[in-house]
Amino acid sequence: MAEKFSGVHWMLATPFHNDESIDTESIVNLVDKAVSSGCQGMVCLGVTGEAARLTDRERYQVANAVIQRSQGLPVTVGTTAGSTAAAIERSKEAQELGAAAVMVSPPPMGKPNPDTVLAHYSRLADNIGIPIVVQDYPSTSGVHMSPEFVAKLASNVPAAQYLKLEDPPTPPKISAIRKLVGDDMPIFGGLGGVFLLEELARGSAGAMTGFAYPEVLVDICRQMAEGDKAKAEELFTRCLPLMLFEFQEGIGVGIRKYALQSRGFIENSKVRHPGPNPTDETKEEFLRLVESTGLATL
Repeated sequence: MAEKFSGVHWMLATPFHNDESIDTESIVNLVDKAVSSGCQGMVCLGVTGEAARLTDRERYQVANAVIQRSQGLPVTVGTTAGSTAAAIERSKEAQELGAAAVMVSPPPMGKPNPDTVLAHYSRLADNIGIPIVVQDYPSTSGVHMSPEFVAKLASNVPAAQYLKLEDPPTPPKISAIRKLVGDDMPIFGGLGGVFLLEELARGSAGAMTGFAYPEVLVDICRQMAEGDKAKAEELFTRCLPLMLFEFQEGIGVGIRKYALQSRGFIENSKVRHPGPNPTDETKEEFLRLVESTGLATL
């Protein structure tokens, strides 16, 4: 049986050339950064990866590039779709490419109900042979999953092995879910890492987020695992303003890609149209925060 996921699974951006074609050379750089930073996995084709703005052919291109370069690290591929059939097809393709897991959010529904959501994951599990990371992100899916529903899902669909929790406030929801499922369904925080310290203190397994300084996330998780909460808190508190700035609603992906470009990992910070790109003033604000947090030398 494969070892359970834990630690930092870095959410990868999808880099583009100036003409908005996929930049596979920069994808290689991002994967190499995940490996060198000590991440225990990586995730492609999530919100950070602008998955909704990619064609199916481009999704295949990105997932294949990441998996081929993964150097043994497990790769989770986002396969969320507007229908169960499409999610199954995308997940089968990810499995064939060598994905270790798929990340799936409930499809958009006019009137979401728990039975339909449960059936979505059950049908998906029946058609693939790798674990599912259930993405609980109601601000994008429109579907709210209660702790009781998550526990029922974990019990009824064994392949739903992990939860990516992005339904704030996340720390109390982690506690509520863990009271029902214990360690049976490891929970990962997202949301740019802005609640990482509290999530770890509540028993989360790690983080699945795309903060442009993954080595910081790795250090915080390691320090907490070693029982050095004071050191983890100092690092987290110092970097939190930058995490919050990078996670601004609407422009967060653009800021994150600019951060990755400024660190030399991607050639171009372009967000695919109609996504917004940060202004020069926003870029200057970001660089000042990098200096003040002491991360400019990384």
